[in-house]
Amino acid sequence: MYSIDQLEAFVATAKTGSFSAAARSLNKAQSVVSQHVINLEIDCNVALFDRSGRYPQLTQAGNTLLRHATVLLQQHQRLTYCAQHLEKPFISELTIGLDEGIPFQKLSSIVNQLELDYPNTSLEIFTASSIDIVDMIDKDKAVTGIIFSELSLPSHIDYESIGSVKFDIYVASSHPLAQQHINNTAKLKLHRQLLMRSRNNKSSDFQLALSPNIWYADNYYVLLELTLQGNGWCLLPNHIANDYINSGQLVLLPSEFKDMGWQASVDVIQHSRYSLEPMVKHFRHALRQLLTPLV
Repeated sequence: MYSIDQLEAFVATAKTGSFSAAARSLNKAQSVVSQHVINLEIDCNVALFDRSGRYPQLTQAGNTLLRHATVLLQQHQRLTYCAQHLEKPFISELTIGLDEGIPFQKLSSIVNQLELDYPNTSLEIFTASSIDIVDMIDKDKAVTGIIFSELSLPSHIDYESIGSVKFDIYVASSHPLAQQHINNTAKLKLHRQLLMRSRNNKSSDFQLALSPNIWYADNYYVLLELTLQGNGWCLLPNHIANDYINSGQLVLLPSEFKDMGWQASVDVIQHSRYSLEPMVKHFRHALRQLLTPLV
């Protein structure tokens, strides 16, 4: 019968494209990885890789097994986290990463209730771009993240959607685009774009680079200030731009299209090792109220 070691070697080889790369990713000798795959093929009584070329290629049987093996390894990882949790005390420190583009007015009341329910909890809140927060959750440097949805997350990160935030394209009232009627996106490419980007130079899925001339920041309030100074056009959350729209400093991009904005989903994310922690689970459920209207 196949083992976890065999499945790990098989999946790593399929993902990295070679036995040597798989061995490096698993911190094992190449001969060990190769033997695990061979033993798995013996157990399955079928070739999982075509070895006729320079690099091993998945056979049809290998492709079929890969889907099941990947899911099984993810479940095994969750089982391992659960088993480790059984012999450890509950966490006493909650580190929260918040994307600044997400309204946070209700966060203080949610945190205050958490303190009443778990009075011995130490709390840290930091702000960063959504992609940077995903990276910190992935590297176990934060417990909970409140982010704009990303199309791809590491398999060991759990997520829950709690609502959405409306974005629109804004320019300063003094910007040339404020006096034009935009009938296609080609006009946007003639002017500098101000774009959100993480510290490792990655942009969120809905932050599309359209202009060849772009200035970047990892903070929406920096982008707001650059926009107010007439440095370019920018996709901003409506709640950040509203006051400046009312004062006349910003204008919504005049456009032939009814809506050139974006409804960005907001997720709460956690590493799966923490998702069943009573305090973390309680906090995640409380965050469902974060985007409900203030009364």
